[in-house]
Amino acid sequence: MRSVLLDRLREEKSARLKGGVYQETQIKLCYNSNRIEGSRLSEEQTRYIYETNTVHTAAGETANVDDIIETVNHFAAFDYLLTVAETPPSENIVKEFHRLLKTGTAAGRHAPVGEYKNRPNTVGGIETAAPDRVARALGKLLRDYSALSPTTFADIIGFHCEFEKIHPFQDGNGRVGRLVVFKECLRHNVTPLIIADEHKLFYYRGLKEFPVARGYLLDTCRAAQDDYAAMMSYFGIPLGESG
Repeated sequence: MRSVLLDRLREEKSARLKGGVYQETQIKLCYNSNRIEGSRLSEEQTRYIYETNTVHTAAGETANVDDIIETVNHFAAFDYLLTVAETPPSENIVKEFHRLLKTGTAAGRHAPVGEYKNRPNTVGGIETAAPDRVARALGKLLRDYSALSPTTFADIIGFHCEFEKIHPFQDGNGRVGRLVVFKECLRHNVTPLIIADEHKLFYYRGLKEFPVARGYLLDTCRAAQDDYAAMMSYFGIPLGESG
């Protein structure tokens, strides 16, 4: 079944409509996903950048340049998401998300942009795939996921968890992963979700415990799904499948 939400998002983007579900999704997904990763911009500042292409700070406050660049980049990455929403996830799509997100940032000057990591890294103190194993591990994950039929909400979240365990990039893995989750929800007509920054500890715990206790992450994601469903209802958009 075709996603009514995807059609609406594309229509509003093309029409440059203000105040609709496209704009609200851009702002809320960008703010929360960046904030989870340490951005200090507020949701109000994120909205101001989106609406005016300028930065608003209180007297005496400063804004981190990378936070601003990554905000603008995230808007572009979401637009790209809408163009590939119906395409199965691939290494090229994942790499393009990373390229769009990290181009022009300080991290991008010291690590590959749009390419896999070249140094080992960890996530939450947990070891991830070694650089020379990333391509093979991610390739297998993509093949296994693409073979699923039908693809459920739990499958999408499971893919996200495995992607984060591989941690294919030097930086930006969480934001890339959450964009892929949103994209896959649209592709399979599942109500999407935006993990709120205020729930990041539950989210991190869920990712860590997923191999032994799937409920932590699934419950956090279902709660986020409920929040996005409320937004869809406000804008008169029929809901997709739930979790």
